[in-house]
Amino acid sequence: MKIYGFQKTTLLDFPGRVAATVFTGGCNFRCPFCQNGDLVLHSGSLPSIPEEEVIRILEKRRGILTGVCVTGGEPTLQPDLLSFLEKLKALGYLVKLDTNGYHPEILHVLHEQRLLDYIAMDIKSSPAHYVRAAGLRELDMARIQKSVLFLRTCGLPHEFRTTAVRGLHEPEDFRQIGQWLEGDEAYFLQSYVHSEGVLSPGYDSFSKEELEDFLHILHAYLPNASLRGVD
Repeated sequence: MKIYGFQKTTLLDFPGRVAATVFTGGCNFRCPFCQNGDLVLHSGSLPSIPEEEVIRILEKRRGILTGVCVTGGEPTLQPDLLSFLEKLKALGYLVKLDTNGYHPEILHVLHEQRLLDYIAMDIKSSPAHYVRAAGLRELDMARIQKSVLFLRTCGLPHEFRTTAVRGLHEPEDFRQIGQWLEGDEAYFLQSYVHSEGVLSPGYDSFSKEELEDFLHILHAYLPNASLRGVD
């Protein structure tokens, strides 16, 4: 596993759990608003953390922690992901996976092996504007659709989430997202926050009032949709 970040304790990344977070390097998307630009573009130049060290720390913290969130970057690009999750499960941890959903076949395998307890999938935008929000020239939208269907039917606790970015999103995007995910139990709307690590500086956030307007649009299709991280 190419591990380039390790947070020993988090109360935010795994709902309802005191957890640790493992950050993998590399991503197949180039979302301009990504907060982890170093992980996405420069993982080869960042100091890596040996997998054995992470496992050793997690072994010591059993009883304090109950879960591990594996995020990135994009974890499903890691060839050793399955074996790493097996080690986490052997230690008795619940596992949350953060993903962009571009590899539904890997989600299927991990689920079949009973290695996942929670999945969070980013919904970058409406299908019509997905390529732009993902920072790519093209992508196979069918892969995203398959992952959405998988999360909605596999029986695992899950969530969908969108980071709203001024210049990339507009009200109609959220109407289409609501129609796409209609009836799902867990959807979160997050606000873009500028940071030094952002992949493409120059974007801005929406006001709280604008986000609440987007949420009102979403509620017609996703009654449980809520804002996350917005004061």
